[in-house]
Amino acid sequence: MGLPLVGISLGDVSGIGPEVTAAALAKPSVRKVLVPVIFGDGPTLERFPAFRRYVRVAPSALGRVDAPTVVEVTRLKEKDRAPGKPSREGGRAQYAFVTAAIDAMRAGHVDALCTAPVSKEQISRAGIPFMGHTEVLAEAFGVEVMMLMDGPRVRVGLATNHVPLAELPRLLTVEGLTAQLKLMSRSLEPVVGRKPRIAVLGLNPHAGEGGLLGREEVEVIGPAIRKARAARVDAHGPIPADGLFAKPDEVGARYDAVLAMYHDQGLIPAKALDFERTVNVTLGLPVPRTSPDHGTAYAIAGKGEASCVPMVEALLKSAQLATARERGKRGVARSR
Repeated sequence: MGLPLVGISLGDVSGIGPEVTAAALAKPSVRKVLVPVIFGDGPTLERFPAFRRYVRVAPSALGRVDAPTVVEVTRLKEKDRAPGKPSREGGRAQYAFVTAAIDAMRAGHVDALCTAPVSKEQISRAGIPFMGHTEVLAEAFGVEVMMLMDGPRVRVGLATNHVPLAELPRLLTVEGLTAQLKLMSRSLEPVVGRKPRIAVLGLNPHAGEGGLLGREEVEVIGPAIRKARAARVDAHGPIPADGLFAKPDEVGARYDAVLAMYHDQGLIPAKALDFERTVNVTLGLPVPRTSPDHGTAYAIAGKGEASCVPMVEALLKSAQLATARERGKRGVARSR
């Protein structure tokens, strides 16, 4: 296998996506492990000298490539791509970048996907229902997925993604949590080299105090853990979230991953522990997908202040996962 082809959707062109992508791809550590295929806006990419040397193709002409490539999905007017000034056309464009990248994933033209940050608000303002990359990818491939925040000290998966807190008790089910624990276990086993040890958080304060502060741990989370363990998943809990994350270094030493019940329960500690180096990974897809752990940052877009470290980490992780996936496929082929 040569270097993996990593598709990169450019994100909101009025945000920091274009500049951090350019800065990250300028790093030798990134260029030596992957071949970038960027899905974005032509005039926006032309602002950055590094991209002018890339092979340029139209989405309809894309196949497997062997050199850094720009796929020109749009050519936005200047007013629709101004840094720090999001527009509806920009919202429509950033969604188009994602769908073009997904088409390339389906066709086998890229080996992984790294998504620069988008604005859910601007995509929605353009008339496109959009809750997030994770949901769009799950629907596109017809699979169950999980959002995993993969950091240097802790990996945190989410049982639910972008949903109102009021809906959590209805969304958490024994069958759903059991399936997610199985997904987390089989997805991380090739990464850690054995069955991963998973800590499962409770939903309520103090993990419900035996039912005094809520019944979800007794009626849903606990039974799901038992069913998962019966299926040889090394799951433990329910564990109170505040107690587990109080000693973050011990979390990584004791557990390979944590399953949080909702978005902020998992993302607050993950971001607080290591914001720049934590990568958003989507588990369950046929092709690896990663993303930096930050938003569009309109306030600093175009000012040269944005750090490219999160994008570097996301790109390196995408290349690592793509390479591991290919090695796994070869191992299966040899064993047949």
